[in-house]
Amino acid sequence: QVRLVESGGGLEQAGGSLRLSCAASGGAFFTLAGAWFRQVPGKEREFVAHISRSGKRTGYADFVSGRSTISRDNAQNMLYLQMDDLKPEDTAVYFCAANTDVADNYLFRYADNYNYWGQGTQVTVSA
Repeated sequence: QVRLVESGGGLEQAGGSLRLSCAASGGAFFTLAGAWFRQVPGKEREFVAHISRSGKRTGYADFVSGRSTISRDNAQNMLYLQMDDLKPEDTAVYFCAANTDVADNYLFRYADNYNYWGQGTQVTVSA
């Protein structure tokens, strides 16, 4: 059973930066695409970024606008989201997710397409 645990969230001022981490366990992380989603109360979980199993393919939601970078380190079973130029509207619970990526080309951007999820880490951006 794949387990994902996020960390790195917290309180940051607008314009600042945070790096979110996701530690994977249970084996076979190198076979899994990774993704980050975010969610605020009363709203649907929102796609932020995805990365294929090897890291060679990435994609971002339009609202990211170059402010975040997704990356991974398969040797350490880690997934990351570097967040820069934070805005108050970035405040949310951020979740990492993973799913089997047969062809190193898993490009889906919907929560229902990911089978493994972390518990979330809170990001709060103050004005």
